[in-house]
Amino acid sequence: MNEFLESLDTFGITLTLLVYIAASWLRSKVHHPLVNPMLITVVVLIATLALSGTSFASYNNSASILSFMLTPVTVCLAVPLYLQLQELRRNVWAILAGICTGTLAGLSVTLLYAKLVGLSVTEFATLLPRSITTPMGLGASEKIGGIATVTVAIIVLTGIWGNLVGRTFLRLIRVREPIARGVALGTSSHGMGTTLAFELGQVEGAMSSLSIAITGVITVALLPIFLRFM
Repeated sequence: MNEFLESLDTFGITLTLLVYIAASWLRSKVHHPLVNPMLITVVVLIATLALSGTSFASYNNSASILSFMLTPVTVCLAVPLYLQLQELRRNVWAILAGICTGTLAGLSVTLLYAKLVGLSVTEFATLLPRSITTPMGLGASEKIGGIATVTVAIIVLTGIWGNLVGRTFLRLIRVREPIARGVALGTSSHGMGTTLAFELGQVEGAMSSLSIAITGVITVALLPIFLRFM
């Protein structure tokens, strides 16, 4: 089975798209946080590769176009932001303050966790870029001495967790202002959080899109500083 799959040049991208489309259809029928297309896709892909004996390298080679598309897709998030330009202008300082505060809080919590559990410098460097997009996190992890492949997994898990619990958590702490909700989701859980933000509303989605970009820049700039504390 694994030899047959590995012989197909497009099996990785085909399998990924089919599973994600099916999971998205299921999400449209079952409105439950655990019915998450990204989570379902990851679980099904891991199970398929494990049961068929197909190596991750073979899968990754045949699905590499999906990784390449992450960057242009992220850039496309500027479109909804442009449509909410008036909201951005009216609240620009509050938005920037929220993003900066959220980013610093995320990095500080990661540092505190690393100190409490006794992580090594390499492990800390691997964990530190967890709240930024995959393309930026991958490059940042490599530059500061982290394990890039593990960083990618942590970034994906962070996004899935934010998508799963974000709506409930914002409701529990009574954050109802659309801009605040968008900034919170984009700053803490990047693309998957932004997916949830668009489900909440266009303003939330636009602010979350902006938060992804600024959080990424701030995080990359601060990584060397936070590493010095280890």
